[in-house]
Amino acid sequence: MNSCSLGVRALRPSAQAAVRRLAKPSRILLAVSAAAAPAAGPAAAPFSARCAAAWPLPFPSSRQRPNRQAIGCAAPRPTLPGRSRPAPSPWLGVRGLIGASGIITHYVDLPPNYKDEDGLPFARRDLEMMEVLELFGPQISTADANRLLRILHGRRVAGTLEDPTLQANTQDFSAEHQQIALEYLRKKVPVDEVVNAGLRAEDELHALEWGAVEEADAAEQATPGDEEPKTGRRLKLYKDEEGAEAAPPQPKASVYGRSALDEIRAANEAKWEALKKQLEEERKKKEEEEKHGKAGPLAVAGEKPARQLSPKMQEYVAKATSDLKEPPKMTKLQRLAPSALVVLGLVGLCLAYAELYRPARRESRLFPDVPPAAATVGSLIIANLVFWALWKVPPMWAMLNRYFLIVPATPRPLSMLSAVFSHQSFAHLLQNMAVLWFLGVRLHDDVGRGTFLATYFSSGALASLGTLTWAVLGSRFDITSLGASGAIYGVGAAYLWLHRFEFFKVFGLPPPPSEGVQGLTLLALVAGLNIGAVFLARRHTIDITSHLVGIGAGVLSAYLVEKRREARRHPTTKAKASLATKG
Repeated sequence: MNSCSLGVRALRPSAQAAVRRLAKPSRILLAVSAAAAPAAGPAAAPFSARCAAAWPLPFPSSRQRPNRQAIGCAAPRPTLPGRSRPAPSPWLGVRGLIGASGIITHYVDLPPNYKDEDGLPFARRDLEMMEVLELFGPQISTADANRLLRILHGRRVAGTLEDPTLQANTQDFSAEHQQIALEYLRKKVPVDEVVNAGLRAEDELHALEWGAVEEADAAEQATPGDEEPKTGRRLKLYKDEEGAEAAPPQPKASVYGRSALDEIRAANEAKWEALKKQLEEERKKKEEEEKHGKAGPLAVAGEKPARQLSPKMQEYVAKATSDLKEPPKMTKLQRLAPSALVVLGLVGLCLAYAELYRPARRESRLFPDVPPAAATVGSLIIANLVFWALWKVPPMWAMLNRYFLIVPATPRPLSMLSAVFSHQSFAHLLQNMAVLWFLGVRLHDDVGRGTFLATYFSSGALASLGTLTWAVLGSRFDITSLGASGAIYGVGAAYLWLHRFEFFKVFGLPPPPSEGVQGLTLLALVAGLNIGAVFLARRHTIDITSHLVGIGAGVLSAYLVEKRREARRHPTTKAKASLATKG
């Protein structure tokens, strides 16, 4: 035995010890089987070396040829002369199913249908889009990232991380992404890669040894007339003679007859073949139905194939995509200062507009028969609908990406306001506009058009600036944001603050005799839900910063409205003296 084999056997006990604790049922059945058939002698039905690690043996283990074709660990393999192992218990497969944690980390648990291009599951669920962005950055898709993680986890378990013949399956991924994925897996999914690689090396050595013995046996059977065995032919040291046809190796029948394990194996193989045949028939049937444009009532919708973009569409995508390889080198102040100045200027204009606005007479309005609140809120909803529709027009993508999206990597001051009107998802637009109509018309009736528009635009701009500030200070240059959520939260917070001591019922709830819920309680509930969203898995898809800043801006706007109303009801001493002088 060479030094490499000695090193591998030194590693095997650590893998065996981890499996022995789960193999007690097999150990009991093994003793019963030995008692029932004492005449079987030391030889018994052979099995894979991976199965032998599941229980302690009463004698030194023999080398076995690895099995990758049969189901579980019950594949028929001839034993080496003079060496054998007891037949494994049928409970071994049951134990493996019950004791499995769902994530395979040991080489002895490697499934027989494992393929390097498919890999193994590395977690109970794949990574989501924002988790992939945090880990790899924006240069790799979510599906490709999860596929890379599955392939590398499979190689860690199979012991093939350093196998150069398998690199074709990961050649599309950069070395940096492969290193990041490997570090993530080693941190999140502990695997003894050294032991797994050692076990695989030992199995491959067994396979080579068995291959040489079987070929020698086949050559010996092909020349039965020879009086003496030819060493060169038996050990395959020389090429076969020209014209000599090698007979195919014949399977050897066991001298002990057909065992119960052989019956179970044959039944499992028959079931597997029947299942494969059924799946193949269903696949052909589905292809035939799709070919004729007819889907059966029990057709299962699989993954849709990626649609190939037309050359024109590819041109639009290229124009809308930035060619920057990394964010420009800028200080945080350089990224924030221009946008902050624009937002402060816009807030100042909103305050002046709210103070100086005077409502027009009814005959001077554009739609005199429409209530002012409905006209104002309806106009904002129409504007949001128009920009949502523009996102569906490919030639507009480049302009919308540049000016109607908050991009911390390349911030543009104009986007602090324009992003408030930008929605890509209709569901996002629908829920925002529903809340805007429900609360917007009520706030408009309370404070008037000037104060309402000032609250809407200032809340939206401040919310956009809050999102940009959070992203820049946290170096989150891989995210973008858009939507009117900040402005709508500002409108809703202003209305609830003005009516904070009044009671509200939503769709008649809570039922009588309760008077309802105070506005201050509703406002605290909304803020608490947004703060609690920080701990959700979907927090990366929600602009929580924008929502909270919008709530703060709305409360501040309502506070200023109350102060202005109080000043008008109780003029100061200086104002009274001025009025007395004029009188």
